[in-house]
Amino acid sequence: MEELEQGLLKQPWVWLQLAENSLLAKAYITKQGYALLISDLEEVWHEQVDTSVVSQRAKELNKRLTAPPESFLCHLDDLLRPLFKDIACPGKATFSCDRMAEALILRVQSELSGLPFYWNFHCILASPSLVSQHLIRPLMGMSLALQCQVRDLTTLLHMKDLEIQDYQESGATLSRGRLKTEPFEENSFLEQFMVEVEYLMRRCDGLAQRNSVILNPTVIAVETRTSLFDFLAQSFSPLSHTVSEAVF
Repeated sequence: MEELEQGLLKQPWVWLQLAENSLLAKAYITKQGYALLISDLEEVWHEQVDTSVVSQRAKELNKRLTAPPESFLCHLDDLLRPLFKDIACPGKATFSCDRMAEALILRVQSELSGLPFYWNFHCILASPSLVSQHLIRPLMGMSLALQCQVRDLTTLLHMKDLEIQDYQESGATLSRGRLKTEPFEENSFLEQFMVEVEYLMRRCDGLAQRNSVILNPTVIAVETRTSLFDFLAQSFSPLSHTVSEAVF
């Protein structure tokens, strides 16, 4: 199971755009089992199973289908891959999501070998250590890296302004007036930055308050990605894990 844990850690978080809500999710599937993480920005759910669980659940949900667990895992991988890559595959599968007090069930309906195929991902609330490993540490690591980057860029802009000022005092002039820039104002930049952060946090709160009902691949990626999505996608990328490991 260590392979599943390490494989899941390297997977990027992706947005699953629903009719009424958005979820963050990541999954890792091999011939030995699968691991899945889902979050609505308020709670995080997790499931990790091996081939024995896959085989038993397949028998319960698909009495007419007989196949080794590796075949079911391969089929699940084929169904989830388009969903996680924002590829619309009309008619290939239908996804629905049921929430309970401390659990989330992601239901899949599809076909396998010409017969109906059903699967339920039974996700329970993730442990604090798992949430820290997959969410908090990557976010903190990326945040610290971005702070360092902003500090370095601010220093560079101040040096560029001094360089331009020296040119001007030496009599240099611009040949094209449209290239003229104003000196960098760090306080104004930081104030504008905080305004944008507050806006993104409000968007984040709004996403977390919506209720999820139906997952349909045909409506995924309908809504245009905002800067919030871009920021979170970068924060949850494999690079962010590398940064967090170096920082922490």
